[in-house]
Amino acid sequence: MIRKLTNEDLETTLALVHKKPAENLFIIGDIEAYGMESDIQDLWGQFEGDQLKAILLRYDQNYIPYSEGNYDTEGFAKIINKNRGRIEISGLQHLVAPLKKWIDRGIRRDSETYYAKCTELTVPTSDLDFSNVTYLQPSEYEENIDMLRSIPEFSTGTFSVEGRERAEKFKTGRTYIIRDEQGVMVSSASTTAENSQSAMIVGVGTRPGYGKKGYATHCMLKLCRDLLAEGKSICLFYDNPAAGRIYKRIGFEDIGFWSMVRYEEKN
Repeated sequence: MIRKLTNEDLETTLALVHKKPAENLFIIGDIEAYGMESDIQDLWGQFEGDQLKAILLRYDQNYIPYSEGNYDTEGFAKIINKNRGRIEISGLQHLVAPLKKWIDRGIRRDSETYYAKCTELTVPTSDLDFSNVTYLQPSEYEENIDMLRSIPEFSTGTFSVEGRERAEKFKTGRTYIIRDEQGVMVSSASTTAENSQSAMIVGVGTRPGYGKKGYATHCMLKLCRDLLAEGKSICLFYDNPAAGRIYKRIGFEDIGFWSMVRYEEKN
């Protein structure tokens, strides 16, 4: 049976998704931010008797399924297909793939990235000097954005002062930076979608001309160390195997692929 979830289902829902906080980063974050019943999101649950087996989250036009095993893909698709606008389905690849055949509209874009998580660093950090790694301050937001946009892979990124301010206000993200001896901001690493259980690493980069000095790795190690000390699981997306090797050296491990499928409006 599939039914709409309400505030009365909060404890049961969190019990399921908290088992794998990195895999459920977005679901946990959205529930913490908006609750079980709001205008911007809905949740449905598949039950077997009294046991919650699977969840479907709608945040705006984006749908995320989650289940520990097989789930009623046709039943979830019937809910999604009632939305006639442009939609996106995202989630772990092995959960999104069987759902796709039931969606009754054309695909605009179908992409996958590696998905990795870290629950313990494999690099000793107790002897490392992190005195040059600092928490990004509001007065530094514009400088950080300019630095990131100077990095080719981030040149079209949607960075903004407003986004930095919002992340700080709602504690959904943070940024650590490194300056060199001349005071130039040379590297930074950020989080997004932070919640009480997990966080996603994003925006790890170094200003052109300052590479291969370990700045980005050092910045990221400090960020990861602090997140883990707060009891949070850490996750990240990557599509470059070379970058993946760097992440794996400090303690990340692949947990699968993350799929993002964007669909056209329904005719």
